[in-house]
Order: sequence, then structure tokens, then C-alpha cells
Amino acid sequence: MTTAPALLRASTPALRRHGLLVLLLLLIGASGVAAQGGGVVPPRRRRQVVDVGVILDTKTWVGNMSWTCMELALHDFYADAGHAGYRTRLKLHLRDTGPGAVDAASSGLDLLKNVRVQAIVGPQTSTQSKFLAELGNKSMVPVISFSADCPSRSGLTPYFIRTAWNDSSQAEAIASLVQKYNWREVVPVYEDDDDTNIKFIPDLVDALKQVDTRVSYRCKIHPSATEDDMKTAISNLKQNWTSVFVVRMSHALAQKFFQLAKDEGMMTQGFVWITAYGLTDIFDVVGSPALDVMQGVLGVKPHVQDTVELQNFRQRWRKKYRLQNPGTSLSGPTVSGLYAYDTIWALALAAEKAGFVNSDFRPSLTKNGSTDFDRIGTSKAAEKLRGALLKVLFFGISGKFHIQDMQLVSSNYTIINLVGQERREVGFWTPGSGISGSPKMKSDLNTVVWPGYNETAPTAPRGWLFPTNKNLTIGMPVKPGFEEFVGFDNGTATGFCVDVFEAVVNDLPYHVPRHYREFGDGKGSSNGTYDELVYEVYLKNYDAVVGDITILANRSSYVDFTLPYTESGVRMLVPVQDRRQKTAWTFLRPLTADLWLGTGAFFVFTGFVVWSIEHRINQDFRGSPASQIGSVFYFSFSTLVFAHREQILNNFSRIAIVVWLFVVLIVQQSYTASLSSILTVEQLQPTVTNLEEVVRNGGNVGYLNDSFLPGLLKRLKIDESKMIAFDSPVEYDEALSSGKVAVIVDEIPYLKVFLSKYCQKYTMVGPTYKFDGFGYAFPRGSPLTPDISRGILKFASDDRMVKMQKDLYGETSCPDKDDSQTSSSLTLQSFQGLFIISGASSVLALILHAVITIYNNRHEFNSDGSQSPWRRWPAILSKLFHGDDSPSNTPDKDEAAAENAGSAVETPLSIRIPSHIVEHMSDTDTGSPPEGEGTPGRELSVQDTEPLSFAYMHSERGQNRAASLSRSGSSIRRRQISME
Repeated sequence: MTTAPALLRASTPALRRHGLLVLLLLLIGASGVAAQGGGVVPPRRRRQVVDVGVILDTKTWVGNMSWTCMELALHDFYADAGHAGYRTRLKLHLRDTGPGAVDAASSGLDLLKNVRVQAIVGPQTSTQSKFLAELGNKSMVPVISFSADCPSRSGLTPYFIRTAWNDSSQAEAIASLVQKYNWREVVPVYEDDDDTNIKFIPDLVDALKQVDTRVSYRCKIHPSATEDDMKTAISNLKQNWTSVFVVRMSHALAQKFFQLAKDEGMMTQGFVWITAYGLTDIFDVVGSPALDVMQGVLGVKPHVQDTVELQNFRQRWRKKYRLQNPGTSLSGPTVSGLYAYDTIWALALAAEKAGFVNSDFRPSLTKNGSTDFDRIGTSKAAEKLRGALLKVLFFGISGKFHIQDMQLVSSNYTIINLVGQERREVGFWTPGSGISGSPKMKSDLNTVVWPGYNETAPTAPRGWLFPTNKNLTIGMPVKPGFEEFVGFDNGTATGFCVDVFEAVVNDLPYHVPRHYREFGDGKGSSNGTYDELVYEVYLKNYDAVVGDITILANRSSYVDFTLPYTESGVRMLVPVQDRRQKTAWTFLRPLTADLWLGTGAFFVFTGFVVWSIEHRINQDFRGSPASQIGSVFYFSFSTLVFAHREQILNNFSRIAIVVWLFVVLIVQQSYTASLSSILTVEQLQPTVTNLEEVVRNGGNVGYLNDSFLPGLLKRLKIDESKMIAFDSPVEYDEALSSGKVAVIVDEIPYLKVFLSKYCQKYTMVGPTYKFDGFGYAFPRGSPLTPDISRGILKFASDDRMVKMQKDLYGETSCPDKDDSQTSSSLTLQSFQGLFIISGASSVLALILHAVITIYNNRHEFNSDGSQSPWRRWPAILSKLFHGDDSPSNTPDKDEAAAENAGSAVETPLSIRIPSHIVEHMSDTDTGSPPEGEGTPGRELSVQDTEPLSFAYMHSERGQNRAASLSRSGSSIRRRQISME
């Protein structure tokens, strides 16, 4: 049945006039019928139309698919019961343009001038968006793109809005995937145009750099490239070590590329292909032809949650799209189509929120402009629509719709794996959490099937492959003097460095084809220095360098070194001299001068302390001053051999002596051991121990020719005129033996080889200057470097390395003969603690003895009050010090003391004298009562007689009295015997 509007469109003007009359009558009749029914039908509220321009290329699948999504969005929004009360309604004005930017700009100008649209949706490419963005900026009309890739700046102008995710955000997802499998190098393969990849590739390189992955090569393919051009590009990829590729190109070009890559054998084991979003949709667009050539390919795309609404939408879209495009291969809307759907929905919400009025384009200020562009007016209503759109927030079928920084906020990415005829979701990427098997929790990726593998062998490729039909060209230095490390014999590489390299490479889980080439002229001379040889790797003349190459900072600027496989460091080589040449004073060498003096001082001090304590009570420490001084020294030094004969009576003296004998025992044993070592064990000692000594003496310094050592010697303040270069161990020996040089400075491996032949004459001494050892040099970023380094670590702990080192350095190593392994004199500091203990013990014993003696004789201080205490102190102390408390002069032995004239001479402070001797003394010296009148056996005390002090006993009067006592005692004793 034909509707009224259809009849009006098809009729002539006359008929249209009559038709309008008929239509009016019909409406009046319908109104009357309604009135007769007892009710009034209110007039339907008229919605204000908001004109929106749409610029698409419907001849492409993207444009065709997007237009279908927009139509469904417009229908679904206003068919929704919740939107029945809206006052506005979008009206889409489609302009079908080609891929050119001029056509798009012309359509945009037409929409702005003639239709007066309030927004423009749909420029598909970045080039079109740039032109339309300028039109929108001039007219203040928002230009909204859901498919253009403009990551360089989300808003080219304030009125350009992208309702799609930032294209650069997927670069981080790809970088995280690369980091997950520890791939160290990636090659981007992309379409060489300024539309999609001008900013994505730099962003990808920066993201890969953040995860320590290099991009050393880029493969660009022009959109108009022929099959031969593609084959050449693929051949270059095969000659590269890297086997991880990130592909970003159009669907048609990508299908051709992957087909040729498969034909060239690059879709097999060991290769990794990752497609960026955009190309990931090729599975929906192309279908089986793409699936057949892209088995095992990984891809990333924005994550869209599979909801019921999305499933219903896909079903309705598929029905509508296939009805309009029969025979299509497109199986469903892509993510960009979902963005188109949500864009129209968001515009409808923004239009209602803006409270639209009629189009209010104001004429341009330049009415007489030369172009239509100059005459475009501005729209306040469109500006208001833009502001409302930026504030729209809802959950659409693509996910959360929220504009920030003039583009849709990006979120999670899905990682898909093409296996068979299906696309599997193997993982997700989320900002801040990285790669995971689930978007909500941290878990490992699901099983990935790589190119050339099946599901039972999901081992991830290592990320690099040997280039096809390539042998490693390994450079070798020419080393005439030290053939033990590297040599070339009849075209065969030999030496320790080569043996270690071969052992490590043979242990790798893959084959490394290689051949060695000598860096020389074929006559035994080198073509350059070691630095120049390393630089040959940087120039790609060699694929590696194997030899005694020291790892240095300046060399590592051009190449990558493996871990060192030899000892590291630089030391000095010096002659040794025989220290068994003894002199008359060799016995003094075990102890240093300060220890000799310190020990002697403590001998004297200990003897003085013992004499001071024993002098009062011990006859062995009494006598004339000369005799007592001799006793002190004799007693002190006799303790050295524990031969002291004096009897020690005081306990304080015994304590001091016991501690001192312990010290003497330790010092004596140490002296004996050191002297034995000097006389028997120690044989050789270096002639020089440090370079400072060589500099002071003005000696020459030798080093290995063609090495980095001159730079080190200059930093150590060695004058260049004092440096002499040598080439072999024989020259080392001749120079050191003749005294041409004082020392040789070289790396430890070379010195060990030299000492294996001349161990008895030379030794390594001095500090070790830190340098890395020998390593193998590879080009920067070579995937062999980490594998060889790991192999060296494993081989270094193997018995094979020990055997190789024994073959290189000899069965028995030559020990160092530096000062740390030779006997040295004992110092005072070594015995400081013992001397402190002994000295403290002696001082404490002396102080306690003095305190106790003064306390026991305290009545002496108060016996005479006629003199001042300060004047009496010296005499009292002298009396106490020289007084006699000797146990040999007790009352029970008076007669024995009388018979002993010597004892009578040294009478102490208080003695007991027989009465007849006292009478005799009275008659001869003091005028005492005559014989018979005195008291027999009376004790003569200090109060009765003159004090017999030490000074008195040695005076002339004291000696005469002692002689008299002796004669009287002897006469009386004889008389008694005769009477008996």
C-alpha cells in the first residue's frame, strides 16, 4: 500500500494541491470520529531536528559497515521507551566521498554552508580529518571521528574529537607482550604512508625501549608495492637475526604480505608475528584467505565485553548489513563500527542536554572572501553541542564512553591468537597491571600456538634465528708472544681463548656455523691494534672477535662483551732476592726497635717494683747501693730465662712477678718462632713492592705491547719516557734480569703464564688494579651475547675449565712472594695488651704495699710532736722504707744473731741485745753503770737507745760499735764454753 507521503512525492503540482485538500479533510474526519468516541487525542509533541553531517566512503567496507551501525544507533535510541520524552532528534546527512582529502573537505563545506549541520561525523582517515578539523575550527562545529588514527595530538583543533581509543596506547600493550617473553629485539613492518603510522611507529619504538627491547631495523612497504618489492623486503627480513615482527598495514596489503612470507618459509617455527589493532580486523573482513596464511599470529585489539546487548546488536546488524550487501564476506561489525554506534548515541544525548534551538549560523566577518572557506559562518548552537558532548558519560556497546583530552579514554586490550579457523582470546593487557590471562585478576596467559607449532608444543620462540645460509665470521688477533692464549696454526685457530669458546658454543642447544679469520697480514704481523680489531665488529666486517680481548669501557661503546672467562685485574711483576744472607745482627730482626726498647724498659720497671716491695723484708735485696742496683738488673733480666735465684717473700711481689713471667713467656716464644722463620722458612722477597717506590728511584716500567696499559700507567703518574713495551715472556725475563726495567705491569693471565716458566726468579706484588678479564666481542644487540655469557658461567663451574687452566698455567701454581707471605718483625703493638696488664699489676702491687706499710706504722707519724708534720714526713718515709721486718731477726733467734757479726752490723729498727753486751756498750761508749748493776737480758728499744738507722749503721761510729759488739760477743761466748 502506498502511503500519502509517497503519493505526494510522485504526483504533479496540480495533483499535489488536490491531495493536500484531501489529506486535510481526512484529518478533520479522523478528529470528528475521535470526538464521537468520547476522548480527545492530544497533539504529539514535535521534536526539534538537530542536523548532523556524516562523511564516509561507503565503497569501502569500513564506511559501509559504519553507516549501518549509525542507522541502527539512531533507530535504537529513539525507539527506546526511556527516550520518548526527548525534545530533540538527530537527522543524519550522509555524504559519500572517496578516499581523498579534497572530496571530504568539499563535502564538509557543503554540509556547513547548505545544510548548516551542528556536527560532522565520520572522516575515516587522518588526512581527511586534518582538513575537516580546520573547517570545524573556523565554524565552531565539532568534527567527530571514530576511525581516524591521529595519535600525535588527539585534538588537532579544539573542535576535533576522536570517539576512539588513543592509537598509541596499544604500543604499551605490544611492548608488555614482548617483555613477557623476554624478546630483546623487534622489527616493525608497516605500510609506508603518512596516514596511520607516522606517529604509531615512534610510539612503539619508545614503548619497546622502556622494556629494554631494541628496534635496530624497520621494514617499510609502500601501498603500491609490487610483488617483487615485497619479496625483496621479506628477503631482507630473513637475513636479519630478529624473528619477532610487529605488523601494521592495510588489510589488502597485509594479505599479500603474509602470503609471500608463508611462501618464503617465515610462517614456521622460530618466528613471531604480532599485528596491531586495525589489522586485527582482517579476520572479520577477509575471512578464510587471511586465516589460511596467518596461523599462529598474535594480535591486539580493544577489549569489548561480550554482553547480551552486544550479541543482539550483532545479530540485527548482520541481518541488516547482509540484506543491503548480499554476498559480503564481513561476518560482523568491528570495534570501529561499535565506536560509530556509540558516537551517534552520545550525540543524541548531548543534543538533548544542550537544549537545542534552531540553527543560528552567524555570517562570516569576511563576507567578500575569495573562497567559500572564507565565507563560512559560526554556530553558537554547535559550540554548545560540543560542550555537552564532552560531558557525556554512559556505557555503550563498546564499553565506557567518556571523552578526555578530546578522545575516548582507552582501557584494556585483548590478545588474540589465530589457530585453525578461530580466534582465541589468550590474554589481556590492562594499564598498570600488564599482561594477564584475565582482565580482572593476575594470571598467566592461556596456551599460545606459535607459527609452525601445534598445541602439544607451545614453547615460545627465543626471538631470533640465524640468518639463512650464514656463517659467523670470527676475527682473531695476532699474538706472537703469548701463543698460549690465541694462535693460528695452518689455518686452524688454537689457544686457550679458542678452546673455551668452542666448548661453550658446542654446549648451546642450537648449531652455530662459524669460521675463523686472522686479523693479520699472513706473515705474523697484526693489521692493527686490539681497539681497531674490536671496531671491525662495529663496522660489520666481523660477526664476533675471539681472543684475549680485555673488556674495556671505550670498547663496549661499539660492541657487546660476554662475561669474562679469565681472572681480572692488573698487577706488577718484579724480581725476587734471597733474604737468607745473614749478618751479625740477624738476631735482632725478629723484634722491631720499639719492641726491644719497650721490653727492656719493662724489665727494669718490674725489677724496680720487686726491689721496692722486697727491700724492707728481704735480705736478698739489701746491701750497698751498688749492690742493690746490680740486684735489680740481675733479677729483672734473669726472669727472661726463668733463672732468678732470689727468694720472694711478699705476696704483692709474687703477683707482679707471675704476671711479668707470663709476658716474658709470650714474648720469648714469639721471638723464637720469628727467628726460626727468618733463618729457615723465608727465602725470597720482592725487590720492589709498589710503583711509588719505582717512581722515586727513577726506574723504568715495562708493559705488554699493543695493550691498554700505557693509559693506566699515565694515570698512575708514570712518565712516558720511563715506559718500555715488550712482546713476549722472553723479553720480560731479559729486561728484568738485566735491570732494564724495575717492574713489568701486565694483566694477571699473562703474568701467570710467565710465572709458569720463571717462578723461582719473579713474583707478582702490589695492589690489583681492577679491570675486567678477557671476553668475547659481538655486535651491539647480538642475541648470541647473553647465550654465550650464560654458557661461560656454566662452563666456569665445570671440571673442564679447571683442566684447561692447568694446561695453561701449569700443574702447580706459583705462589706470590709478597710481604703478606714473608716473615716480618714483631712490633710493640702486637704485645701492647700484655704490657698494659703487666704494668698495671706492678703499679697496683706497689701502691697497695705502700698503703699497707704506712697504715701498719701509722704511730710513727704521731710519735714526735715537736716538729712540723711536713718536716717529719721525709724522715718517717725513709725510716719505713729502710726499716727491717725481716723474719730472720725474731726474739727466738737472738743468740744466733749475736754470733753472726754480719747480722749485727745490719741491725734493723728494733733489736733484742743480751744484757752483758749492753753493759759492755755502756762501759765503752755511753758511761752506763758498771758490770753487775745492770738488768740482765733487758731489751734495748728505740726509746732507750739511739736509733740505729741505715745511715748510722754505715757511719764510722756505727761500724766501730758493731765491731765492738762482735768482739764482746765472741769473748763472752768463749768464756762460757770454758766454764762449762
